[in-house]
Amino acid sequence: MSHSSADLRRQINSATDLQAVVRTMKALAASSINQYEQAVQALADYAHSVELGLSVCLRNVASEHPLGLETLSGTTTPAGVVVFGSDQGLVGQFNDVVANHALQALADQSPRPLVWAVGERVHANLADAGLPPAGDFGVPGSVQAITLLVGQILAESEARISRGEISGLRLFYNQPTPATTYSPTSQHLLPLDAHWYQQLTQRHWPSDNLPEVLGADTSTLQALIREYLFVSLFRACAESLASENASRLSAMQRADTNIGERLEILSMSFHRERQDGIDEELFDVIAGFEALPKR
Repeated sequence: MSHSSADLRRQINSATDLQAVVRTMKALAASSINQYEQAVQALADYAHSVELGLSVCLRNVASEHPLGLETLSGTTTPAGVVVFGSDQGLVGQFNDVVANHALQALADQSPRPLVWAVGERVHANLADAGLPPAGDFGVPGSVQAITLLVGQILAESEARISRGEISGLRLFYNQPTPATTYSPTSQHLLPLDAHWYQQLTQRHWPSDNLPEVLGADTSTLQALIREYLFVSLFRACAESLASENASRLSAMQRADTNIGERLEILSMSFHRERQDGIDEELFDVIAGFEALPKR
């Protein structure tokens, strides 16, 4: 066979190896999506229980803003913002979408918000767009690691709020959607405003027997609010991770299709080149035979 056939064989082997890697990444992404979606579903029941407890506690509090966390209109203190992205690539437009959504929502905010990025990739996107984050957090590699990240975010934000460096906390992340794989969204987490208070106090209790709050109303309310913040951050992170792996799965599916098509073209070229080589050798044999003197 000619040098071209050997080169085609090397390309086929390389494409085959790459396809095996892509299919492995597809399987890992599909498995990861499942665990994060299950975490979100399991968290929904707990979040519902926390909100029911808050609704009971808030009904017993006469003040419109029981913890003094009223909305700070016209404040000169910047808002705190957390943008969830990815540490790894091969996720398509995942980081671009959430970064652009955050940039558009924060474009008119004054003073400039204090931003934290979850993930090196989205950190680079925000910095390139002129909104460099004040810090970043690593993306959890499993459901169990989300708790550690949530604790870090809560500790950092509470410390900044207590020092008067930020006036609240807002989250930006991608959430899974059936139609488009994922879509960007945001959640106003702190301060707890009148709209949040009104929604919870109007929530219907699922039975005719209304519960009673044991102990001091304020301490119970504070404990439930801490759980509410934890659940909200955990859900945002889990949905972001599910969206990231859905985006990676979609990208790997496209890559697998493209590699398969490329392999078909290379295989056809290889077989055609090999057949041309065989035909050429046969023609040489026939021509040599015909050139022999006839007896």
